[in-house]
Amino acid sequence: MASALSGASSTLDSSADASWNPEGVSFPKSFAWGASTAAYQVEGGWDADGKGPSVWDTFTHQGGDRVFKNQTGDVACGSYTLWEEDLKCIKQLGLTHYRFSLSWSRLLPDGKTGFINQKGVEYYDKMIDSLLANDVTPVVTLYHFDLPQCLEDQGGWRSGAMVEAFDSYAQFCFSTFGDRVKLWITINEPYVMAKLGYEEGTMAPGIKELGTGAYLAAHNMIKAHAAAWHTYDRLFRKTQGGLVSIAFNSDWAEPFDPNSVADQEAAKRHVAFCLDWFAAPIFLNGDYPAIMKSQISAMCKRQGSPSSRLPEFTEEEKMMIKGTADFFSLNYYTSRKIKHRENTHSPPSMSADKEAEQVTEPSWPVATGSSWLAVVPWGLRRLLKYIKDTYNHPIIYITENGFSQSDPAALDDTQRWEYFRLTLLEILKAIYVDGVQLKGYFVWSLLDNFEWTSGYRSRFGLFHVDFENPALPRAPYKSAIEYAEVIANNGLMKSHG
Repeated sequence: MASALSGASSTLDSSADASWNPEGVSFPKSFAWGASTAAYQVEGGWDADGKGPSVWDTFTHQGGDRVFKNQTGDVACGSYTLWEEDLKCIKQLGLTHYRFSLSWSRLLPDGKTGFINQKGVEYYDKMIDSLLANDVTPVVTLYHFDLPQCLEDQGGWRSGAMVEAFDSYAQFCFSTFGDRVKLWITINEPYVMAKLGYEEGTMAPGIKELGTGAYLAAHNMIKAHAAAWHTYDRLFRKTQGGLVSIAFNSDWAEPFDPNSVADQEAAKRHVAFCLDWFAAPIFLNGDYPAIMKSQISAMCKRQGSPSSRLPEFTEEEKMMIKGTADFFSLNYYTSRKIKHRENTHSPPSMSADKEAEQVTEPSWPVATGSSWLAVVPWGLRRLLKYIKDTYNHPIIYITENGFSQSDPAALDDTQRWEYFRLTLLEILKAIYVDGVQLKGYFVWSLLDNFEWTSGYRSRFGLFHVDFENPALPRAPYKSAIEYAEVIANNGLMKSHG
């Protein structure tokens, strides 16, 4: 696999300066080296110490084979009681930054600030304080897929009332932890939440509303993020001095036939419907990308609808949304070949609206633990350059990047390390050849964890977790040892080649 990966890197690296070898080159001074986790995926303690249920508690407890082997995050990595073990892993890596999420329902069991669960506050206080005591910067995500169930019962992200509920929660978190937390992410991957949670229903809360659910949920998430950013800007920025953003996820898209205008346009639509859907309103003009608006409007007319299914922002909302991010947070895993596919008779759906078909490229290796994860490190470089050119040269943090394997016993995860090694080389090219302002890189994930509908089958961790052992011991994979060396050297040594 390692040789195959190397081949994949070189065959489509046409945009690189071929004469420049980034091995042995240091990353910029003060580059942030991190790893990421999410509350539901690692904490366990799903009903411990007064925590309220989240949509993922409900979704997994309902069974029905929606999750691999009907597994749940009830125990997960046990991080709620084993935080000190996680901290040992963080220190072993030498991380400068650690990204984790707060469980909304652990802090506010009914989703509202009327009742605060002090045990939840104490848990996150302990995490933040011990990170800082070990010179690790906490990067805190307010919401990573685990909406309090009581808020979902009131309409969840399909309800406009979520804007105020999220803003109140964010204000509580800024007030409680913001004296020590200086890097905030409001919402993780709104695209995934909207598409899989409210359009296709394959992730919690399991709502299937094709053609409308994703657009409505996304509309409210964007407004909720903007409201929280303004709350921080107005009430906390002057005294706390932190930064607030939102974590976008995106594939890179290459036209299936690079000489086909139709495929070129389809690739642009794929990125527009994934990244620009959220980034354009927040970073550019407060509104959805024109390519997306015209595409959905045309599809609706074709289907006999007098109006677009994509909600509209008012002029006042556009002004509120525009400019509400202090850095660009990107989660990247893979790239796609995209082919134009005209939809003339399809029923309404987000997928049909896009008219862009994903085609498997057989020459791209695939991660053993995730069939969707084609290994395309050079795609990240192209995506970073696109972000630089499209979004006014922002400061960027890669807040997730990872590779899964299916064999938990293979601590010698050479395939995964080769993925990371090639990715880091592409990042160096993005920084030094393309001039991208990339300030940090976070591996997904610190630990093997509950990987949503894949349960414990897909192993993304730098540290192996033995889920069969009640003590849930952690052990470093080869990739953890190699990553620690990169961090210590602030770069890839030539001996790694």
